[in-house]
Formats: sequence, structure tokens, C-alpha cells
Amino acid sequence: MKPNILAISGSLIPNSSNNKLLSYLKEEFTNEANIILSQSLDSLPHFNPTLDKGELPESIMNFRKAIASADAILISTPEYVFSMPAVLKNALEWCVSTGVFTNKSVGIIVGAASGQKAMEQLVLVLSTIQCKLSAETQLVISGIKGKVNPAMSGELQKELDVFMDAFLLQIEHG
Repeated sequence: MKPNILAISGSLIPNSSNNKLLSYLKEEFTNEANIILSQSLDSLPHFNPTLDKGELPESIMNFRKAIASADAILISTPEYVFSMPAVLKNALEWCVSTGVFTNKSVGIIVGAASGQKAMEQLVLVLSTIQCKLSAETQLVISGIKGKVNPAMSGELQKELDVFMDAFLLQIEHG
């Protein structure tokens, strides 16, 4: 049975390189996995610990439910000012108190001019909330704008194939 993978983009730009990567992976790996594109993170309110203890906004409940029901999570994000985007950090903060990420396989792609600092921060945060991570399921694509094309051809396609093969193997072995 194909795993259900929730794909979360750290970009709010509809036609961004990271959104294109997720759409490409959804199409390219349709026989191997059900990749579901997550709601845009701009619908989530700013994290507020007080709200987290009361009645939650519907967008937060839906986001948490989507994560909980997925077999694995795939994150593709840009890097802003040597960090992960605030909307992605905000979304992760809404999940800290829940355990929805605990022991869940997570694959991370950072497509940016550089990307290393955003990857370091994501690994730190995702490790803190006890996700299953491996070096093989972390991909930094530096200089992303010059590499993304409609077919994702060339070296980028090879990198994405190796990444997804490792990610699918990680999911399969739980």
C-alpha cells in the first residue's frame, strides 16, 4: 500500500521553486506514494500558547489533523535571512504540545540561494519534537532558481530521485 505523505511548503509564493519541487514530486512519484499538498501556511494564526490551551482556530485543528493522519511529512522550504521562514516555524510551534510529529518520518528539502542554515534550524526543531530524520532524507539545493525547470531535468532530477528513494525506504521501514 502506498504511503500518504503530507507535503508542506515553507513558501507563501504560489509559483515558488519549493512549491514547484513539491508539485513535481507529487506527479513523479504518484505510483509510489500519495503526496498530499498541505494548506498554505498563511492561514495559520501566529502561535499563541494561551490559544493552544483553549478552543483552537479551525485552521490549526485541520493542520494538526492532516499531520496526524499522514504516514510521513515532506517539507520543502526556502531560506530567509539564514533561517527557516517564519510561517514554517510558526506552523511547527503549533504542533509542539501535541506529539503529532513524534516518531513520524520527515524528509526535508531546502531550496534556496544557500540553504544550509535553514536546514540546520529545521533539523534542530524537528529533532526536538522527536521526528524520524536521517541524513539521506535531508537535501539542500543551493542556487535553486537556476536549477528548477519544468521537467526538473539533469542533476536536480537525480538528486530528487535519490532523496525520494531514501525517504520512501525510511517510511517503509518505519
